[in-house]
Amino acid sequence: MDHGCHRQHHTLGPAAGHPAAQQSGRASCQLLFEGPGGDRDTFQRFRKRQLPGPQGRGSETTSANPVRGGRRRRKETRAGAEGAPRRAGARPERAQRSRAPTMLAAPSRARSPQAPWLLSASRILCLCLAVVLGWAGLLQGHPQCLDYGPPFQPLLPLEFCSDYDNFGCCDQRKDRRIAARYWDIMEYFDLKGHELCGGYIKDILCQECSPYAAHLYDAENPRTPLRNLPGLCSDYCSAFHSNCHSAISLLTSDRRLQQSHQKDGARFCHLLNLPDQDYCFPNVLRSNHLTGKLGVVAEDPRGCLQLCLAEVANGLRNPVSMVHAGDGTHRLFVAEQVGVVWVFLPDGSRLEQPFLDLKSIVLSSPWIGDERGFLGLAFHPQFRRNRKFYIYYSCLGKKRAEKIRISEMKVSRADPNKADPKSERVILEIEEPASNHNGGQLLFGLDGYMYIFTGDGGQAGDPFGKFGNAQNKSSLLGKVLRIDVNGAGSGGQRYRVPRDNPFVSEPGAHPAIYAYGIRNMWRCAVDRGDPVTRKGRGRMFCGDVGQNRFEEIDIIVKGGNYGWRAKEGFECYDKTLCHNSSLDDILPIYAYGHAVGKSVTGGHVYRGCESPNLNGLYIFGDFMSGRLMALQEDRRTKKWKKRDICLSNTESCAFPGLISTYSKFIISFAEDEAGELYFLATSYPSAYAARGSIYKFVDPSRRAPPGKCTYKPVPVKIKSKRIPFRPLAKTVLDLLKEQAEEAARKSSNATVTSRPDRASSRKGPSKKPASPTSSRKPFPRPGAKKRVWSPGPQGRRKQSPKTPPGRGAQRQRAGRSLPLMLPSRWWVRG
Repeated sequence: MDHGCHRQHHTLGPAAGHPAAQQSGRASCQLLFEGPGGDRDTFQRFRKRQLPGPQGRGSETTSANPVRGGRRRRKETRAGAEGAPRRAGARPERAQRSRAPTMLAAPSRARSPQAPWLLSASRILCLCLAVVLGWAGLLQGHPQCLDYGPPFQPLLPLEFCSDYDNFGCCDQRKDRRIAARYWDIMEYFDLKGHELCGGYIKDILCQECSPYAAHLYDAENPRTPLRNLPGLCSDYCSAFHSNCHSAISLLTSDRRLQQSHQKDGARFCHLLNLPDQDYCFPNVLRSNHLTGKLGVVAEDPRGCLQLCLAEVANGLRNPVSMVHAGDGTHRLFVAEQVGVVWVFLPDGSRLEQPFLDLKSIVLSSPWIGDERGFLGLAFHPQFRRNRKFYIYYSCLGKKRAEKIRISEMKVSRADPNKADPKSERVILEIEEPASNHNGGQLLFGLDGYMYIFTGDGGQAGDPFGKFGNAQNKSSLLGKVLRIDVNGAGSGGQRYRVPRDNPFVSEPGAHPAIYAYGIRNMWRCAVDRGDPVTRKGRGRMFCGDVGQNRFEEIDIIVKGGNYGWRAKEGFECYDKTLCHNSSLDDILPIYAYGHAVGKSVTGGHVYRGCESPNLNGLYIFGDFMSGRLMALQEDRRTKKWKKRDICLSNTESCAFPGLISTYSKFIISFAEDEAGELYFLATSYPSAYAARGSIYKFVDPSRRAPPGKCTYKPVPVKIKSKRIPFRPLAKTVLDLLKEQAEEAARKSSNATVTSRPDRASSRKGPSKKPASPTSSRKPFPRPGAKKRVWSPGPQGRRKQSPKTPPGRGAQRQRAGRSLPLMLPSRWWVRG
């Protein structure tokens, strides 16, 4: 950025003749995007330097003013670091408490001489940027607080700004701070002043608590400076100026606002005007469109829930599972399909050394859609004490027979972030007749037992035996198994069978079976229950991938028959088995056809703290279509209603750090130790392609009150190097900025192209290009090669580096969509 450029507030545009209006149009427009310092950290440092309390030079009041004179008369103070005019004997700490959005005055500078045509181009460029920013501002007119987060419901009632008691941007602490500043200001008023101005001043100060505070103060983008005062509607502003213009110097230190109110009320109100009148105060409170559904999950006209994402990890090779250890450390363990498990720390960094590396044992391939590999990971409920965890993976047995293996392992005593590779103890192995439908989920229920979810053995239609594996209770395929891993059983088994398993006493049935009739359940989760009532706690949700027509969501119950292969979803698949009166199957809570998606990925019931609106929603997706969906239970009828989730709304996701796009192929869902919800996806579903990312769900409509969701992770010894997280996805704000800059560049190029050429105007248009020896550079001819320019750091332009030979083709190949024809095994989960 040009450091000689002066800073100005973009919504309070300088009037003609104002010193700020005389600076370079290009430089001033640059600041519209970058704000002070050009980045968020600099802006935050700038915000911290703001002077507390009402600032600026005071003015002696006349007898007509409601501000009282005599012993409480305001003193002339010097503008600067000593700051706020305050009454004699006022406590400094109280003034410090009453901090409000202010901005430092920028020194004026003489304008550098420029050619008339260049100045015109700069003005046009600035106008273009202002128009684009105005468009972006309209997109960002959504509930948002001054700390760039969504509004919330205070834990305790607000005593001062009580209009925002149910929903807004203030907790009790901030409410008290605003009240303290109000009473500091009101000390300067007599009784008449209290009557005339008290309501106005309270209204203005309390706009920091408004759910639209960011829009009122132009704080939706952290790279732009805050307003001194909120945006006021013209009628309200005129009445305030007419009755209480003396209070303006107590509310703001902005010289232009102070000078304008002394000369002209219309000019003062123009500076406080917002381009969208629906959002100015008090109109924003009167609009049913803006206030009717505050605090609930936003929906588009189709009823699609508007959620956002935050990217938390990338560069992973088909991340199939993410779990926490439940030990208070808040670490996340992410398993890749190739057999490598990574540790992610609470600060978002990843450890350089993997937690576990079983690539040499795990059976996987680079084939697109191959289901074999490392498939499941679960930590023992008593992990903090016994250091045990369990893994589920594909491997080769004797005579190269494919099988699935469930093993127990322990964490190294020397390093809590490394598994002991010699500790593996095989608990169960099951031969797979085909290479697909391998299941892969491991869970511990509230009863302390481990649940294992196996596939039906593969191929299509479960063709094994008379009724298929899933309906055969002597087979472990197509089942939910429940075992006790805390001890050995009879007959050399390395686990015990719980005595209350449903088929322990049934002749011919395997005693470990808990439920059956399953095709290929891919991702299951245990509901934590409502944080307050505990309702729903312990329910086990699963997504069961269908064959040709339907995908389904099931709740697992003891002894349940889930219908496959007799049924697929709610419909018959094998008509002979389907009409058998002894089927007695459990119907899914929801099923959808292949017009929606072809391979369900089971999810979680949200029970976290940060997004209270999502509590009770079962969020899941589809691997093939990439759709995100939610199920909401009707408490009266016990029926489940499906809701689509949309992440493409720019207005809803215009918050710092949030994105509205994701990789298409949804592999898995996960929750962290605090209950926040994530999903794992990839743009290229090969076990060897490092295209996988992890995303966290964020509700932009409402968050938890500040301080409610804080936790202190248990410290853990770190021996490996930390690798900081570097996001790849562009945030919504970044995309808006790029769009604005691109529009500005196009406008600038168009202006320069249309510049009058003195020589050509004298001699007429000439088709002959300028001589190579001419000092004036010709404009590029149509079709001629152009240099590629990109915006460099600090606002300057720099030439993009040339692409080395062959790199462009590599990038093009890497970015291609998947081939139309995929191997037949691709469709097994879809």
